[in-house]
Amino acid sequence: NRGETIGLFQMESGGMTSLSKQLDVKKLDDIIALIALYRPGPMELIPEYVKAKKGITPIKYLHPLLEDICADTYGVMIYQEQVMAAASKLAGYSLAQADLLRRAMGKKDKEKMAKERKNFIEGCARTNRISEKKANAIFDLLEKFAGYGFNKSHSAAYGVISYQTAYLKAHHPVEFMAGLLSNEINNTEKISVFVGECKRMGISILPPDINKSGLKFMPETVAGIGDAGRSKREPETGITDPGYSAIRYGLAGIKHVGETAMEAVIREREQRGDFISLEDFCIRLDSRIASRKMLESLIKAGAFDFAGRDRAELFSCIDDAVSASVTAQRDRLAGQVALFDETTASSTSRKRVASRWSEHEKLSYEKELLGFYVSGHPLDAYADVFAAKNYRSIASLGELNDRASFKIAGAIVQVEKKFTRRDGKPFAVIWLEDLTNTLEVVVWNDVYLKVSDALVAGRVVEIKGTLDKRDEVVRATAMEIRLLAPEKGNGASETCADISQESVVLLQFSTATTGDELRQVREILASSPGQQPVELLFDRANGNSLRLDAGSEFRVNLTPVLKEKLSRWLVTSFGKIR
Repeated sequence: NRGETIGLFQMESGGMTSLSKQLDVKKLDDIIALIALYRPGPMELIPEYVKAKKGITPIKYLHPLLEDICADTYGVMIYQEQVMAAASKLAGYSLAQADLLRRAMGKKDKEKMAKERKNFIEGCARTNRISEKKANAIFDLLEKFAGYGFNKSHSAAYGVISYQTAYLKAHHPVEFMAGLLSNEINNTEKISVFVGECKRMGISILPPDINKSGLKFMPETVAGIGDAGRSKREPETGITDPGYSAIRYGLAGIKHVGETAMEAVIREREQRGDFISLEDFCIRLDSRIASRKMLESLIKAGAFDFAGRDRAELFSCIDDAVSASVTAQRDRLAGQVALFDETTASSTSRKRVASRWSEHEKLSYEKELLGFYVSGHPLDAYADVFAAKNYRSIASLGELNDRASFKIAGAIVQVEKKFTRRDGKPFAVIWLEDLTNTLEVVVWNDVYLKVSDALVAGRVVEIKGTLDKRDEVVRATAMEIRLLAPEKGNGASETCADISQESVVLLQFSTATTGDELRQVREILASSPGQQPVELLFDRANGNSLRLDAGSEFRVNLTPVLKEKLSRWLVTSFGKIR
């Protein structure tokens, strides 16, 4: 059992994944027992159950008659029905009387329990000649299990659905995962988890496309992509599946576009054919639908990439496209038809010159609007480092026990600086993201003082810490944080405390510096991402100067090529202005 339970009904939490591995789930009865055991109370029986199931410890029964009742659960009572069956078989209770006994045990009513104990002991002696001592021991056992036993019929119903979802995931993975994603289309956190699982399964997630996407996530066949959904014939039915290999992102899953608006987009596409450009899209749709906010989201998410135009350039054309939409709408209302309505010419506009978005900007927009990165990942440059260090994935942390130690790596996506209530000491809460999930990490004062300068969004770090699984929510406490560099084979060799001593790239600008010159510098910096901070020194007419941090998105790797490009503004390592 590999514990691949993400997406399975009642079984996708980290704890259930870990338990399914421990129990070596192989059949429906195992799943039913798993669901009954994984709850407060019965969880304390898990070690006993696992050892008995694996034959590590012998199965023992207080009385031979209990074997028929508990054989399927390896001597452990985990169902309410087993408590009732034991009372009926050992003490001669009717099923109605046994149910009343179970209820009394569950409520822990001392007065009723004393009365029921007396009746049970008498019944055991009368029905099966069981001694008072043995009957008392059996009653104590029943009382223990009745307090948290699960209704088997309830667990069985859950178990059947779990089994069905497991079957679908194994035999129709692309369709199943598309359904899961569609079901959670407004839950960005869930989508991120399911996308990570798709990648693990070899299922490609295709970006939204205004001409190919449906309203929800849809299976799609793409030549040369993956084999997770390869065409195969089901032996039970003889039906050949279509061989889907990828999932197309649904338009309704893009933030700030609206499901009703996307339904109108799909209707227009189905009735009059694919859209050929951003302008064609706006002209054909009601101007109330093709709003600026919606267009911004669609472009940032990559839904117009089919046009072969840069996203930043498309973004700069939004105002013209919206104006064209308003004009077309006005003409339609006036009963007019533009001379070239049926031609491509009316649906295109001249391209604008616009600064390309940096890779960081592009990916950040995707993450913001889709819940995950589509065209790449900020951690792609660290693949060799991650592989060499064999870090545990964030998604797998749920399988560990509370307070367990771990070592992970990822990118910092958010930092909140706080102060302790008692003595006002600074600490931080950061959110770390890897390719599988996001984790909340507390950095207490003793660690924070060493690494505070390095806790910047976008930094890639290694964290050694301990797990906190209270309330079934996985959080962590950092014990040590180290910076990671993207170069192949370069591990966490320097502590974050040393990061403030990294050589700062200082650029100086005179009072004659123009806006075009600053935009040129911005593009140069964006072309060479790295870990070195960049600071900007602006001269003022009064002889003073203003020094600013360029921000985490403009950290660079100062290579000889980059030095040459920045030579006009670069301050030398000796602190002298060139």
